[in-house]
Amino acid sequence: MGNQAGFIFKVLVISAALSILIKYGGGALSIAPTSANVLIAVFLPALIMAGVLGWRAWQGGQVH
Repeated sequence: MGNQAGFIFKVLVISAALSILIKYGGGALSIAPTSANVLIAVFLPALIMAGVLGWRAWQGGQVH
């Protein structure tokens, strides 16, 4: 149980750090608010996760 609590704590800390970085450091990035940039920001995380999960499912049949 302690291992799961530690993992959840690490995720919360990393999430809070990333949130603070985006809030206070995001203004320094000069990204134009175009439709293409919005679509990239919305769909890229989902596409990356789909690729990673698809790769893991494809590798699932192999025993290491």
